[in-house]
Amino acid sequence: MTAGLRVLVVNAGSSSLKVDLVQDGRAVTSYDGLPDRPPEVDAVGHRIVHGGPDLVDPVVLDAAVEQQLRDLVELAPLHQPKSLDGLAAAQELLPDVPHVACFDTAFHTTLPAAASTFALPQEWRKRWGVRRYGFHGLSHSWASSRAGQLVPGARRVITCHLGAGASLAAVLDGRSVDTTMGFTPLAGLVMATRSGSIDPGLLLWLEEHEGLRPAEVADALEHASGLLALAGTADMRQILTRSDERARLALDVYLHSLATHVAGMTVALGGLDTLVFTGGVGERAPAIRSGAAERLAHLGVAVDPDRNDAVRSIDGDNPDADITGADSRVRTLVVRAREDLQIAAGVVQALGHRART
Repeated sequence: MTAGLRVLVVNAGSSSLKVDLVQDGRAVTSYDGLPDRPPEVDAVGHRIVHGGPDLVDPVVLDAAVEQQLRDLVELAPLHQPKSLDGLAAAQELLPDVPHVACFDTAFHTTLPAAASTFALPQEWRKRWGVRRYGFHGLSHSWASSRAGQLVPGARRVITCHLGAGASLAAVLDGRSVDTTMGFTPLAGLVMATRSGSIDPGLLLWLEEHEGLRPAEVADALEHASGLLALAGTADMRQILTRSDERARLALDVYLHSLATHVAGMTVALGGLDTLVFTGGVGERAPAIRSGAAERLAHLGVAVDPDRNDAVRSIDGDNPDADITGADSRVRTLVVRAREDLQIAAGVVQALGHRART
C-alpha cells in the first residue's frame, strides 16, 4: 500500500506555507501554496505544531482528531490556526485521499522528567498538563538523523533550528533529551517577532501595575517582540547588512541568546560532538554561525571561515555541508531543513500501520 506513495506535504509555519509533492524519499514538485488543480496523490501529510500530550504518532485525520487540534489553538496561536486553515483547504482540494497529521511536539516525547517538568504546583501539572512539550520536532528529527549520517558515531548532537521561529534540541543517541521551547513556542531563543524566555514576573508587573490586559501582553510577545522590537525589522538578512546601533544590539542579543542556550543544552548531553545549523537563518547566514562559534569556543567549537562563508544556501546544487574548523573538537554542520521528507515518512508510517491493522 505504501510503496511509491505520492504524498502532498502541507507545511504551514509561522511565516510561510510550503507545499511539496514527495515520492520515494525525494521532493518531486514544489508549489507556492496549494495548487489550483489537485495533483495525483495517494495521501496528504500535514505539519501540525502542537499535538498535546496524547497525539504523539502520525495519525490519519478524522473529526475527533481535528477537534483535539482545535482545542490546542491557544497553546500555539501563531501556528495551529494556520495548520488548521491549510488542512481545511487541502481537504477541500483533495477530499478523497487520506490526510495525515504529523506533530512537531512528537520528537520531544522522549524528554526525561528533569527536562520536561516545570517547578510549578502539582495540581497545575496534573490538571492542565503543564509541562515542556518542545517544538520544531520534525526539523530537529531530520537534522539530527542527517548529522548521524554525516558524522558516524556522533552521539551528542545539538540541532539549531533558526528561522522566524527558533529552537534548539539536545539529541543523545537519536533521542531528544532537552529543548528550548516549552509549554508553548514562545520560550527559549530570541526569534523574529517572539521574545523567547523572559522573567514571568515582568508580565505580572505589566498587568498588575501598568494595567496591560493579558491579550495585549500576548500579542506583544508573539507579534511585536524579538528582532522586530530590537531592530525595527524581523528580517535577519536586513539586520546583517546594517551597522546602526539598533541592528548591532539586535545581533548581540540574538547571538547571546543562541550561544548561552547551546551551552545549556550540553549539560543534558554531558558534552558535545556535533553542532548542526538548519532553518532559514541557520542555512543562509554565515555571520550567525561564525558569531555563535566564537561565543562557544570554550566548548571546542570552531568553524572554517572559507567553508562557512561559502554556505549561503542549501538546496539541490548546494548539499549539506561540513564547516568544521581545523582545530575544532566539535563537528559543525549546515543541514537543509527537510520537514517535507520527515512528514512524508510519517505518512508512510501511519498508512502502513493502518494497512496492517
